[in-house]
This record gives sequence, structure tokens and C-alpha cells, in this order.
Amino acid sequence: MTSLTEKLTKSYKRYRAYRATVWELNSLDDRELADLGIARADIGRLAREAIR
Repeated sequence: MTSLTEKLTKSYKRYRAYRATVWELNSLDDRELADLGIARADIGRLAREAIR
């Protein structure tokens, strides 16, 4: 059984990874995103997929 502290730590690490992904993708301009095949509206979804 996982302790509460371990669950909170895991959740926090996932949140940090999500935020880092969002920050990195938001730092790209629209042309760079288009070169990667990413629409700005998809950033949140892609960040959630990245932490799974």
C-alpha cells in the first residue's frame, strides 16, 4: 500500500512535469509549433498525455 506522502510526491512530480511541458511548448512561436504539427490549442492535451 502506498503512503499518503508517496502519493502526494508522485502527484507533485506529475504536476511539475505537466507545467514544464506547457511552459516549453508555450515558449515556441506559432511557426515552430506548426513545424512540429502542434496547434497552440493542443498544448494542454499534449502535456497531460506526456505525464501519463
